[in-house]
Amino acid sequence: MTKSMIDRNDLPEGEPRSSRTARAAVLIEPGSPVLVQSFHIPGLRSGEVHVDIELGGVCGTDAHIAGGYLPVPLPLILGHEAVGRVAETGGTVRDALGVELRAGDLVTWASSIPCGHCSACALEGEHSLCESRLIYGINQPAQGEHALSGGWAERIILRPGSTIVKVPDGVTAEEVISLGCAGPTVVHGMLRIARPRAGDVVVVQGAGPVGLAAAIYARLSGARRIILVGGPAERLRLASQMGLCDAIVDVTTTSVEERAALVLAETPGGRGADLVVEATGVPTAVAEGIDLTRRNGTYLVVGQYTDHGPTLINPHLITKKQLRVLGSWAFSGSHTLEYVQSLPIIAKQFDLRRLVTTFSLDEVADAMSAMREGRIVKAALRRAEERRAA
Repeated sequence: MTKSMIDRNDLPEGEPRSSRTARAAVLIEPGSPVLVQSFHIPGLRSGEVHVDIELGGVCGTDAHIAGGYLPVPLPLILGHEAVGRVAETGGTVRDALGVELRAGDLVTWASSIPCGHCSACALEGEHSLCESRLIYGINQPAQGEHALSGGWAERIILRPGSTIVKVPDGVTAEEVISLGCAGPTVVHGMLRIARPRAGDVVVVQGAGPVGLAAAIYARLSGARRIILVGGPAERLRLASQMGLCDAIVDVTTTSVEERAALVLAETPGGRGADLVVEATGVPTAVAEGIDLTRRNGTYLVVGQYTDHGPTLINPHLITKKQLRVLGSWAFSGSHTLEYVQSLPIIAKQFDLRRLVTTFSLDEVADAMSAMREGRIVKAALRRAEERRAA
C-alpha cells in the first residue's frame, strides 16, 4: 500500500469518509482484479486543477493494460479518458482557449502532457510522439502527491501544463465520454493525416468506439458511402440505426473471403474503397484492409495502440495498388480541443447517449467484462451506486 492510499477497511464502520479523501479503481498487478481504494486528497498546488469526476470512460486500452499488454508503473489508477467538474484551482488557470476555469465548470482534458523540448515536440510538432510525455491513467503511478492521476476515480489532480477544455454549453458529460479517447484519436488520424474527401467511399474496420468515431467523422467530411465491417451484430445494428453507416458486414458470421466480396460489392465497380480505416486492434485486420482498398487509395492504421504481435501482409499489393499506407499514434491537446469543439455538431446529428452504459465505481469489474465481451459500446464509471443504460 502506498503512502497516499488508504484501505477502505481503515475507516471505522459507519463513519463517513473525509472530504479530503477520494475513492479510485486501482490496478495492483497485471491480471489481478482492479480494486477500489481510498486516497488522500493533497493540498492544492499552484497551477493545478482538481476535478470531481462525473464519468470515467472504459477503453480497450485499459483492458490491455490490466492484462499486461502494455508495461506501466504500478500501482496505477486506470482511466485516461474522463469528464468532470472543476472543484478548485491553484490560482488562475485557463483552458485551451484562454477561458478562466472556475469551480463547477464541466471540463475534459488531453490524456497526456508532452515535454515540449524533444525533437518530436519542438522540431516536428508531433506531441503524441513525445517519448517523455506524462499520460493520465497510464504512466503516472498511484503514489505521492499526484497519486490521483487516473479517471477511474472520484477526483483527479490535473498537473500544470495539462490541456484542459471547457465543455461547450448544451453538451452533456455522456456526450463527451461517448467517444472518449476515440474522438481525438480519430481527429488526429482522419482529419490531420488521412482526411476523407467529399464523395469518397470509406470502409471502417471495427465497430467499437474508434470505428464508430471514424464513421462519424467520415460522415461529417462528406463521404458518400460508409461501409462498417465489425461486430457483434448489436453494435452494427445500432450504428445503422443512428445513421453512422450505409452498409454493414458482420465479421462474426463471415469468412475473410466472404467479407471481401461483400465489401467490394458495395464500392463503385467493385474496385474497393477510397479510404479504409483500421480500427480493430487486431493485427490480421491489416492484410484484410489492404485488400479492400482501391488502387491509388489510402489505408490508415489507427487501432493498433498496444502490441498484439506481428502479422503477415503481402507488400506486393502495396506497390501494385500504389497505396498510401499511413499510421496514426494516439492524440495530443490540439486534437482534444478539436474533438470537443466538434461535439455540438456531432451531438445534434447523432444521439451519442445511445452509445453509453454507465456503472458505479464499485461495478468496475462488470464494466470491464461488458466492454471486453462486446455487450455494450461504451462503458463509463460514475459515483452513483445504480447502473444506468443511457
